[in-house]
Amino acid sequence: MSRPITIVEVGPRDGLQNETTILDPAVRADLVNRLEAAGARRIEAVSFVHPKYVPQMAGAEEVMAALSREDGAPTPGRSRIGLVLNGKGYDRALGTAVDEVNVALSATDGFGLKNQGLSVDQQVQMLADIIAGRANAPPPPPSAVPLPLSGGGNGQPGATPALSATLSCVWGCPFDGEVSDGQVADLVGRIAELGVAEIALADTIGAGDPWAVTRKVEAARAAAPEAVLRLHFHDTRNTGLANAFAGIEAGVSVLDASVGGIGGCPFAPGATGNIATEDLVYMLERAGFSTGYDLDALIGTARWIGEKIGRPAPSALSRAGGWPR
Repeated sequence: MSRPITIVEVGPRDGLQNETTILDPAVRADLVNRLEAAGARRIEAVSFVHPKYVPQMAGAEEVMAALSREDGAPTPGRSRIGLVLNGKGYDRALGTAVDEVNVALSATDGFGLKNQGLSVDQQVQMLADIIAGRANAPPPPPSAVPLPLSGGGNGQPGATPALSATLSCVWGCPFDGEVSDGQVADLVGRIAELGVAEIALADTIGAGDPWAVTRKVEAARAAAPEAVLRLHFHDTRNTGLANAFAGIEAGVSVLDASVGGIGGCPFAPGATGNIATEDLVYMLERAGFSTGYDLDALIGTARWIGEKIGRPAPSALSRAGGWPR
């Protein structure tokens, strides 16, 4: 139980995108800095989506500019991630200093059409086009981030960033209903065949249960045995930590979480917050796993972001604190 678990912090992106309060880019950059000070090494800092649809994510370039080091040098072991939904978003990301681009796809046509205006097949083609463009780009500089991903940014605009993919609605779709293990396995296999080395499975509406997590992880692993699997859970129906436990027991060592448990998906009706980073860290560290996070600093950051968004963060640890005190 002493094996390290990587927690990808998604609060600045998935956490803030569904909040009523819209924070200035400077405040969002401050959140990234606080999270990195608390131990976050992979962090979704921005989303390159049209501000008309997700105004909370407007000013992604400003956030990244505020985070850029003056000398442009990379920080070993750190990756600042930008989420994209299409080729236009990817092109925007290339103009910034993101270390990694995470391309979002959906397991269902219903959610894909609502979220991106693309069917499943069209989303896979979109990803293929992005990857084809990367193949024709100049060779990337050596990455400072030890990720199992092709490419790797160097903290400077124009560098070829690393690439990962997230598959949404793996455990259920708000429009198409249940999602089968076969659907997930087929898509994971297609994504892996394109050369994506890390694939995140996301429970966008919090419909999963621990046993379904085990089945989906096994199906995905069988379809793409060489890929690194990452898990992204929402606590909509109070199963988030149980699902995280099931994923870790199934051998997954990379999970997403959001500071304070804030967030949700604006395109998925009723989808509430992510599992809270501090709650997940507490559970794992108590069990003997290593996360690299400072729990007290995380709790302080959760309370701080709660003040900024005008409501207390919903995480248990932001209310109760850690133990022993």
